[in-house]
Amino acid sequence: MGEISKDGYFKVCVKTTNRDLLIPYGVPYFAYVGIALLSHDRLPVNIHYTLKIIIVPLLLYWAWKWYAPITGPKKILGSIFYGIVFGIAGLAIWCLLMAPFIEITGNPWSNSGFLLRVFSAALIVPVFEEFFIRGYIFRVALQWDVIRKKDAIVSPLNETLDNNHINDVKPGAWSLMAIGISTIAFTAGHLVVEWPAAAAYSILMSILWIIRKDLLSCMVAHGTTNLTLALYVYFTGHWGFW
Repeated sequence: MGEISKDGYFKVCVKTTNRDLLIPYGVPYFAYVGIALLSHDRLPVNIHYTLKIIIVPLLLYWAWKWYAPITGPKKILGSIFYGIVFGIAGLAIWCLLMAPFIEITGNPWSNSGFLLRVFSAALIVPVFEEFFIRGYIFRVALQWDVIRKKDAIVSPLNETLDNNHINDVKPGAWSLMAIGISTIAFTAGHLVVEWPAAAAYSILMSILWIIRKDLLSCMVAHGTTNLTLALYVYFTGHWGFW
């Protein structure tokens, strides 16, 4: 049960808490990571990515009813435009900060493996990762940051998880703590050589959330970065970025 507020944001009326939402927001993310860990050097790349392409969208479909809307109070076309611009900027940031830590030439992928990874990176990863990082962790961290400053609250984390809902966060709301915690979470999901680039990229996505006040722009930006990175490595032969 729920209603749409004047700003277009869905407000849940039933007693659902942030603790309840951890599974639907987190399962697609951890399924993707789990498949990568379990199949690394054990399965051919094609099978590895085929499993991701099948399993993760099914989990997203199952969890969708719990997710916050991806749109916000601003126009959708504007968010798509900003997403593309920030996505291209994110590509430049990613390459500049990653280049010192890798062998740029790298090893090329097969055409089939490359296409499967492009599909996954451009269309699936941006959805579940932005839902989890900016949609859940960022907003839970923001609510916790507000609550912890109230001296009367004995356990701010439990209060945040058990008596709050992320949909109560105003679109675009932020704090330095929320940016920091979500950035750490996003960075931890990447290889060590990618950490500087991942941290900077997460901050860029947080800025986009603050400006556009929606997840759509972040998903478009994330997808744009991953797609343009794929095209860049394919046509330049700089497979080390991939």
